Amino acid sequence: MSLIQWKRSCDPFQQLTDLNDRLMGLTLFPNLDKSLAPFRGGWPALDVSEDKSNVIIKADLPGLKQEEIEVAIEDDVLTIRGERKAEVKKEEENYFRSERLYGAFERNLQLGVGVEKDKVKASYKNGVLEVTLPKSEKVKPKQIKVDVN
Repeated sequence: MSLIQWKRSCDPFQQLTDLNDRLMGLTLFPNLDKSLAPFRGGWPALDVSEDKSNVIIKADLPGLKQEEIEVAIEDDVLTIRGERKAEVKKEEENYFRSERLYGAFERNLQLGVGVEKDKVKASYKNGVLEVTLPKSEKVKPKQIKVDVN
């Protein structure tokens, strides 16, 4: 079985950049560089998973302090927001490329399942924010015993 890459939408700037890279080995649009492709879908990058009892969201937030991160839930929408301050660049240093993102960010996720908002837990370790959202009892799968007659 072979896998086929699936694209949701056509990105003409990325296609032009890819073509230029193949032909000349140069980046025509540095702000649309393919090395930044993961950030086009939104920053910070997220992993969303679930098990029987929880929805787990992990967000990469390297370089931020715990107090610079805000997590909120309103109307079944989880919001992660914060701001990464730009470092002061020294005048004598020569920068050839600067790809690290700075500034305010906000990611909103429609949860799609009922969660117990008062039991949500968030932890931040080694630049990764992990939010655990316990599912409400009414959305957890239930086993029904089948009697044999």
